[in-house]
Formats: sequence, structure tokens, C-alpha cells
Amino acid sequence: MDKGYDRIAVVTGANSGIGKATAVALAEQGFDVGITFHTDRNSADEVAELVRESGREAAVRQHDLTDPERAARVVDELAEELGGLGVLINNAGTGSAEPLLDMDYQRWRSVLAVDLDGAFLCAQRAARRMIDSGRGGRIINVTSVHEELPRVGAGPYCAAKGGLRMLSRVLALELAEYGITVNTVAPGEIATAMTGQEDRLPQIGSRPGYPIARAGDAREVAAALAFLAGPAASYITGTTLFVDGGLGLMGPQAGGALGTGDWRHG
Repeated sequence: MDKGYDRIAVVTGANSGIGKATAVALAEQGFDVGITFHTDRNSADEVAELVRESGREAAVRQHDLTDPERAARVVDELAEELGGLGVLINNAGTGSAEPLLDMDYQRWRSVLAVDLDGAFLCAQRAARRMIDSGRGGRIINVTSVHEELPRVGAGPYCAAKGGLRMLSRVLALELAEYGITVNTVAPGEIATAMTGQEDRLPQIGSRPGYPIARAGDAREVAAALAFLAGPAASYITGTTLFVDGGLGLMGPQAGGALGTGDWRHG
């Protein structure tokens, strides 16, 4: 059972999309929330106001994961300002759209630095604090359906997300004795800025090849993250919760339905 971990969460990349929805959902569940952003301070401040409107405390820090060692210090800064840390949600990420044979090493490394190295270092700092508190906690890493399923043009992103899944499972084994659970949430296509759909509600029927024939809404992912952050998920660790509308089920089915080889070019 839980030891009553601190009701304080840090959500990276919380100024928009899934991170924003998650910060609001956690505040509504009684969490104070640390919010990180990369470049857009105004949007992060707006999310902080939404958290405060729920009667909770909020703190904001800039967080540039292209320098992951420096960026990870923000976890400690937010924990100090808010008075503890019970939940870390590694949500910040980036992607790529380039064949591996055309990609230079710096581009490859830049994606892995943000999506894998940064998540590792933030999780490490959060776990050390949770262990020192003796109260347990939650670490939840946002991956993607591409933690398991490949995509043309997204080599480093897929590699990072697959690596993050296994990192999470090793952490789950190593941290269980301290009352810390570690899981991943794997979204499918979600209507956010990263998929070019900011401020656009998912349109039913717009994705006929998906079992649930639309993109997902950021709040649907946030609900899964908030569940894993809460006391009802105390016996869940080392697993992945897919929030993809059934997209991951379509591999052989969709492959058999293709009539051309255009998919080879992204």
C-alpha cells in the first residue's frame, strides 16, 4: 500500500498539449504542480494560473533538454520551491521526419538527448528525492505507440521511446522496494501541436483506418497519466498503458489493406 507520497508533481513540457492537460488534471486531483517549458514562458504561466484556479500551488521553470544534465536540475529546483516531490511525469519530447540514411549524427543525438537522456536524468533526480523522503512516489514516462511499433522517418524517436520503455521497466524493478512505481503511457496520434493539430478538436471519422476513427484528445491521455499518479494505481508498476484508440492493433490488418508501396517513403 502507499505510504502517503507527497501530493506534489512535476510535469515536464507542461505548457501545451498533453503536458498542459495533465497539469490541470493533477491539480483537480489535489496536486501542487511544477511546470516546465522549453521556449514559451507565457503559455507556461497560463497553465500555472489554471492550476492555481483549482486551489493548488504552481511553480514554473525553463527546461532545455538539449542540455539534459543542466535541464534535470530543474526537478530539484521545483521540488524545493513546492516543498517535496511525489510524482514525476516525463512528458517533454521531440521528434524527427527523416530517413535514417539521410540523418547526420548530431540530429540523431539531439532527439535521443531530449527523449531518452533527459527522461533518465530527471527520473534519477526524482527517485533520489522520493527515496530520501521515505514516502514512495510515482514516475510516469510518456512514450508513444512507437515504443513498440516502428515508423518510417522516425528512427531516433522510435529508438528513444523504445529505450524509455525498457528504462522504465528497469527502474520499476530497482525502485519497487522504496514504494516507487514506474510506468509508461503510450499515446497514439493525439491532436496537439506536435501533430499539427493545436486547438483543434478531434473529428470523428477523420481517421478511418483507426478502430476508434479519430485522433485522440490530450485530456484523454491526461486522464491515464492522472490515474497512474493516483492512489488507485498503487499495485501497477513496470507496465505500459496504451492510449491509442486501438491503433496498435492494426499492424497486420492495415498492412494487408495497402494497395501500393507508397508507405516506404513516409
